[in-house]
Amino acid sequence: MARPNPAQFMQQVRAETAKVVWPTRRETALTTLMVFIMAALAATFFFLVDLLLGMGIDAVLRIGG
Repeated sequence: MARPNPAQFMQQVRAETAKVVWPTRRETALTTLMVFIMAALAATFFFLVDLLLGMGIDAVLRIGG
């Protein structure tokens, strides 16, 4: 494929950028909120798993030690 000259390249970039559908402020806010909620749920899940595993290992070490 032949490389376009810089002017053609910039023309193609502008044409492709014009096709982009940018999210609205509301869509961006909702998506950001969902990311924070999912991160909090994941953090809570891993905290509980870590807590349970720690308690289990502690119990095994008390019995065996």
